Amino acid sequence: MAANKSSISKTDNLEKMGEFWDKHDFTEFDDPNAPDVEFHVTVAIPVEPDLLSEIEELAHRRGISAETLANLWLKEKVVELKAG
Repeated sequence: MAANKSSISKTDNLEKMGEFWDKHDFTEFDDPNAPDVEFHVTVAIPVEPDLLSEIEELAHRRGISAETLANLWLKEKVVELKAG
């Protein structure tokens, strides 16, 4: 299948895709037996380069990723602030 080809409308022509969806509704193609899809949202937060280096070093000493360590610290801080 071409990179821009619709698997449902079977075309890679944008005008024909539009015509197809003008006449159809996505619910016509819904499969009630299909498993639910889970989405995991990741957000990038800028961190000063020197601070990131220190976090990476500390995480490496603990055998975890910098992302894991940062998330652990953020969770701890949120719990602390909510309790305070």
